[in-house]
Amino acid sequence: MSGANQRLFVFADLNLARRLERAEAHANAMFVEARARVFPQSGACWTEVAGVYAMYDGISSPMTQTFGLGLFDAVTSRELEQIEKFFQERGTPVVHEVSPLAGLPIAALLHQRGYKPVEFSSVMYRPIEGQALPLNPKILVRPIGDGEGEVWGRTAARGWSHLSGIGEDFFLDLGRLTARQDTVSFLAEIGGEPIAAGGLALHRGVALLAGACTVPEARKQGAQLALLDSRLRYGAEQGCDIAMMCAEPGSASQRNAERHGFRIAYTRTKWQLDQPAAPLGQAAAPRQL
Repeated sequence: MSGANQRLFVFADLNLARRLERAEAHANAMFVEARARVFPQSGACWTEVAGVYAMYDGISSPMTQTFGLGLFDAVTSRELEQIEKFFQERGTPVVHEVSPLAGLPIAALLHQRGYKPVEFSSVMYRPIEGQALPLNPKILVRPIGDGEGEVWGRTAARGWSHLSGIGEDFFLDLGRLTARQDTVSFLAEIGGEPIAAGGLALHRGVALLAGACTVPEARKQGAQLALLDSRLRYGAEQGCDIAMMCAEPGSASQRNAERHGFRIAYTRTKWQLDQPAAPLGQAAAPRQL
């Protein structure tokens, strides 16, 4: 990376963590609001407690969780109990995505209340402006138009078919609903046939890249690179200065991102409540080993 590009990077500190976490929280909250408008019977809703966004999008939805725990305001057992009640009243597990910049006291509090870590993710970022990407000229990438949500959803479902627990209906809803908020869905095509899909959410100068996948028979042709390039360009046109994405630590997705200018801001931990939290003033019952 050139010295000019190095100077574009901001420090991976608390201020950056707040920008990145709020961008992802905002994107999820806007999706939840869109579902609530289109499918009011779903009960989709979200709330904010001590700067934490807690979202309910259905029991099996990966969007049913929190973002920003401990990054914006102090969180004690009292605030955690309020957040836990929000999920427990809806019959869903209590799950938090937590940045290490929230500090050790948050991790200690979660452990004390019976949470366990269930997942890690690398939160990555790069300046929007940067190196040119080597593209396959046969691949066309474009934002979807009106009425193409189902095509996008089916393409994404095929691309993510290896994931367990997330069915095609989730991706179909994602394609239909993201057009109703400040998220843009992109399709990559060869000869007019969709081969890959990806999303882009915009919030206060941060372009969140999410959901990029390629259908099995079209992989290793450069579709992911083309989606990355188009979304970065779109974000720059909308005035964003930072792009972010998340990947499994050590995965091919992380390596590919690092090859193209991303670096790790921090490794985030997903915590899930392993048993009902004890009421305030009472110790949690010991767990069997």
